[in-house]
Amino acid sequence: MFDIGFSEMLVIAVVALVVIGPERLPKVARTTGHLLGRLQRYVSDVKSDINREIQLDELRKLQAEIEESARNVQLTLTNEVQSAQHAIEQTLQTVKAIPDTPRGPESPPSPSAVSTGTAESPNRQA
Repeated sequence: MFDIGFSEMLVIAVVALVVIGPERLPKVARTTGHLLGRLQRYVSDVKSDINREIQLDELRKLQAEIEESARNVQLTLTNEVQSAQHAIEQTLQTVKAIPDTPRGPESPPSPSAVSTGTAESPNRQA
């Protein structure tokens, strides 16, 4: 956290020993250690909270992208289904428009009769 070397810490310890005195120095050192520990925990908690918020923001963005993609897929599928239904309806209308011709004696011979040559021509008279 702080860039303090060993020599700098030694100077601080000597100054603290002179200023505070040898009786109160252990208590002050213990209190300082507890405060630094709390500060480190607080800083790590803040860092983890910030990281969690960043991850949440990224997840929200990802969720929005996925929802947009899902909407696009749904719209595309809906359009394809509608066009398929329209094509089917047009085909049904075309099929219904074809006149229903009855198969009677005037109907053309079956393909098997034509291949064997047994079918009589309707224009031939006996």
